[in-house]
Amino acid sequence: MRIRVLYIDGDGPFGGASRSLFEAVRALSVEAVEPYFIAAHGTAFDFYKLVAKDAINTHGLTKFDNTRYGFYRGLRWLVLLRELAYIPLSIVAVFRAYFRWEKVDLIHVNEFVYIFPALLAKILFRVPLVVHIRSVVESGHGLKRTKWLNRVLAKQAEVVIAIDENTRASIPPHMKVEVIHNSFTPKYMLESDLVFEEKLKKLRSSSLKVGFVGNLHHSKGIFDLLDAARILKSQKVDVEFLIVGWVTIPDTGLKAWLLSRAGLAQNVQRELENRIIQYDMNDYFHLLGGTKDIQRVYEGIDVIAFPSHYDAPGRPVFEAAFSYVPAIVAVNQPQADTLVHGETGLAIPARDPEQLAAAIRYFSENPEEVIRMGNNAKALAEENFEPLKNANQLLEIYKHLVFFGEKGAKSDITLASGGKNDDDL
Repeated sequence: MRIRVLYIDGDGPFGGASRSLFEAVRALSVEAVEPYFIAAHGTAFDFYKLVAKDAINTHGLTKFDNTRYGFYRGLRWLVLLRELAYIPLSIVAVFRAYFRWEKVDLIHVNEFVYIFPALLAKILFRVPLVVHIRSVVESGHGLKRTKWLNRVLAKQAEVVIAIDENTRASIPPHMKVEVIHNSFTPKYMLESDLVFEEKLKKLRSSSLKVGFVGNLHHSKGIFDLLDAARILKSQKVDVEFLIVGWVTIPDTGLKAWLLSRAGLAQNVQRELENRIIQYDMNDYFHLLGGTKDIQRVYEGIDVIAFPSHYDAPGRPVFEAAFSYVPAIVAVNQPQADTLVHGETGLAIPARDPEQLAAAIRYFSENPEEVIRMGNNAKALAEENFEPLKNANQLLEIYKHLVFFGEKGAKSDITLASGGKNDDDL
């Protein structure tokens, strides 16, 4: 008997969270799981269709953003207007799923921010709910909101999954949480990205290659990386930055102006291009655009930089590690399952270009450390981010929920709490 799982994800662009869910579902046995999707319009939906039995597309799903970066404050409260507008779309999407599929065995929501459509689906289908937490939960501000969320998760979610110990640490220690790491399958595209390969051939052979992989957002620390590059250029350090990514959904016209004035704009490619020209950084800082042949990117760099403002390591850290690439990560308290400072990479403060530049210079001046930490990073990646192992952990949760019910799930599954490690966004 195959388990019919309804997956819910509202992120349109194919980014870290959606890639993680795609990898997880792809690794699950087709004899064991029959996947169905409710997903927002965008590139992520295109990937979900590759692994889905059936899928419903919607222009948006309302979300409750209480992540450490995106929690509501100041002008960010205006974002609630968008979420209110998405409520009807969310209701329609869930009811469409209910009338089309009639029965599923459980619901798996890809991030806790989509708790509203997840709860609605649970009411309609009357099946267990799995909540995946891929972002660090905000706890220092809006304490009432956090307490409300924790109560909802404790009461409504049969199983809560955190992607790593950094994320788990942002959830109350008394709450039962299973830690299942994200996964990555290193492989080449069947057809090489020849345009991208030509760009790589133009790099200096002598330079340290520092990679950045992700969407071009302020919150990803891309401008911190550019400022670090300026510092290193002034110090005459032979280093080049390979920026592999793109904007998500370009904002234009009145919408772009309003978002910029409110400090909510995230798509910043034009601003970044202008600064590169202004700082005369074309020989150091290369905007290479996007590519699906991500494995060749990781094999072409020496160090991966993840200077995000989210205070947690992202997918590029362990993806690059499979290619023996150490990381520089903006994280206050690195956890041993994702980054061991001085062993698999270096931890630095967020929003600190000088510390970021110092870490890059350290690797430039100590190439043997690139090799040593890269080997250690590879070993850590193989231990924690192997697809089949993590998919089997997820499948065991599904089996307990469906065949033993809530009581069996919470009593028979060994749940990680606090520092116990059994895995984005």
